[in-house]
Amino acid sequence: MSFAVLTKAPALLKIFIFFLTWAIAWLPIAIPLAIALHWHPPKPLAPSQKLPLLASLYLLAPAILWGAAHLEGTSFADYGLSWNPSVLSSVGLGWLLGVLGLAILFVVQQALGWLRWQRPIQTKAEGSHAATALLQPLLPTLLLGLWVSVTEELIFRGFLINQLQQDYSVWVAGAIASLIFALLHLVWEGKENIPQLPGLWLMGMVLVLARWVDGGSLGLACGLHAGWIWAIASLDAMGAIAYTGSGSTWFTGLGGKPLAGVMGILFLLATGAILWEFGLA
Repeated sequence: MSFAVLTKAPALLKIFIFFLTWAIAWLPIAIPLAIALHWHPPKPLAPSQKLPLLASLYLLAPAILWGAAHLEGTSFADYGLSWNPSVLSSVGLGWLLGVLGLAILFVVQQALGWLRWQRPIQTKAEGSHAATALLQPLLPTLLLGLWVSVTEELIFRGFLINQLQQDYSVWVAGAIASLIFALLHLVWEGKENIPQLPGLWLMGMVLVLARWVDGGSLGLACGLHAGWIWAIASLDAMGAIAYTGSGSTWFTGLGGKPLAGVMGILFLLATGAILWEFGLA
């Protein structure tokens, strides 16, 4: 009876219970892992600390989501994730759009003198090992990008959107889900992520639009998100780009974070405009 009442609860309450359940399930893993990594909140997370904690949290996500879907008599397909050839083609299209969009953004900033391309760190290897070393980060970051994007899209543009649409219109639901998406990034980087909150919210809205354009499927949103993660993570791992300092950080991004700058916002708006035109075509 209590489960039946829960399924009829307001959307925001169900979302709160979902995240609370997820956090409680994660704590027995997170606490010893944090001790082993010598981290405690509110101390900022180093990348070497963040990845194991994030991985352990995201490994639990499918089980928690399956439980939520089971209680409501739905499935991952209802959240927009089904495994068929059309989804895979949407993932590929989204990935290509994400990577090409970032390439254009960086080329524009290079033309303005705000960014320079530099010799990747890996090419300092000698002889035939240089090319192999250069390519080493690409596959791991691709797999990481796909995993993170599928998990986050299933949660934020899948489960959350479906729940919120029970009480709100699609765009109000998208705005609320995107706000939750943005605010939860503070968990990992704290106040350093505050300048990125508007950009993260807009990123969430663009991904909501991608699901709408794809007829309710998460394929396009997953591919777009994965392309962004792969491109940024690969370039960072290779040390392939550097900001010259000649451009205002209000344009290039406060604190070196692209989504905290005008160019990052314009990039997301342009991506959204392309998706909107694609959806109307």
